[in-house]
This record gives sequence, structure tokens and C-alpha cells, in this order.
Amino acid sequence: MAVVLSMRWPGVTPEQYDTVRNTVRWEEQVPEGAVLHAAWFDGDTMCVTDVWNAQADFERFFTERLAAAVKEAGITGEPETRFSPLHRRFVAPGVSGAA
Repeated sequence: MAVVLSMRWPGVTPEQYDTVRNTVRWEEQVPEGAVLHAAWFDGDTMCVTDVWNAQADFERFFTERLAAAVKEAGITGEPETRFSPLHRRFVAPGVSGAA
């Protein structure tokens, strides 16, 4: 079942996020089960909303590719995360790629 991942991670900077993104290259080497990723910053907190085909897909991606890059970027602490069943998704016509 598809899930929505909501994450808030205080203390993560845009520079650290970009370092992790450049290391992991999830836009070029899309993780199995990834559907959508959106990230933004609210003050000193990184916020992420993802859609995954299954929670296990994200957990595998985190273990196999993301965790080491997070550590290497100097990100500390733990994020607040929540997985919720996806009820419906809509992608506007013509929307694709990174912002």
C-alpha cells in the first residue's frame, strides 16, 4: 500500500540537505518504490513530504543509501517521522522533474 512520509528534522541546514542529495543522487538513481519527494525549510527545521509505494521501500533506501550520507554530512539528532496510508494523489498535467 502506498504511504506518505511526513518528516521534520530540526537543525538540518539547506547546505546539509544538498550535500546528502548530491552524495546519494536520488534524482538520477531513483530508489525503488519512490514516487514523490518535496523538501523545504521552516526556520531551522527541514521538512519533507514523500510518497512511497510501501513503507518498506523507504526503510530499505534509508538503510542502504541514505543513512551513511546523513552521517557524512554531519546531520545529528533524530527526525520526527510519520507514515500514513495514501488515500489519493494528483499530479497536475505538465508537472515533472525537479524544481
